[in-house]
Amino acid sequence: MNPRPIRQLVPAFEVTEGAGVTVHRSIGTPALRNLDPFLMLDHFSSDNPDEYIAGFPDHPHRGFITFTYMLDGHMEHRDSMGNRGDLKAGGVQWMKAASGVIHSEMPQQTNGLMRGFQLWINLPAREKMSAPAYQEFSAAAIPEVALDGARTRVLAGELNGMRGVIDDPSTDVRYLDVTLAADARFTLPLSDTHNAFVYVFEGSARLAGEDLATHTLAVLGSGDTVDIQAGAAGARFILVAGRPIGEPIVQYGPFVMNTRPEIEQAFADYQAGRLVQARATMTGH
Repeated sequence: MNPRPIRQLVPAFEVTEGAGVTVHRSIGTPALRNLDPFLMLDHFSSDNPDEYIAGFPDHPHRGFITFTYMLDGHMEHRDSMGNRGDLKAGGVQWMKAASGVIHSEMPQQTNGLMRGFQLWINLPAREKMSAPAYQEFSAAAIPEVALDGARTRVLAGELNGMRGVIDDPSTDVRYLDVTLAADARFTLPLSDTHNAFVYVFEGSARLAGEDLATHTLAVLGSGDTVDIQAGAAGARFILVAGRPIGEPIVQYGPFVMNTRPEIEQAFADYQAGRLVQARATMTGH
């Protein structure tokens, strides 16, 4: 067993997105521009509706995937291809924007905690102009694994024979939500063929001899195992891994392509009303 060390610690910092929603961003910052295949990680959390109710009105995407996980509250999704969903607490949504999507994400409650994550996942060049696709699943559909003081929700990938509901064929993403009791330990085989990170959002944990505070992302180095121990108050974190694509990344706002001319084409298509080229298909429940 060769535990994966911490290669980099990235404290999240506040960014304003959408119609004024404050998010904590770790990937997609000057400290960590990207972690192939991951382009951005936003953690949103507020119990003040004035900070989130305006939501994320219509905006375009091309060339990548959005993976949204709601922890509390719920968010209504509508897109230019006709998909509609209401992502409630514990639910997940995977949207492959690919050749082009225009969508909105609007909080539907006026009081209470709104909390969750949005992860942007890159697409290989061969997939960037393919047809969009959409998967959404409720909390009840997500398998859970309970082991030795750890409760793990398997959103994507596999754990102890349980397979997550989201399938990301291009990058083989593994996405786990792990809750640890006080001082409990979580150990997982994890090949270094995949880039991986841990993001603590409740309590504190210790990984590879280093303490991880809340709102801190740890990029994992080479090894074949992840070994994390919770602090005295327990811990909750997401563990995410994916196969690198290894291609050039040119990103400008909501468009992620391989070359600058492709970015310029995306802007031209959006301005001319040509961004949406194919109708998405929707799976899940």
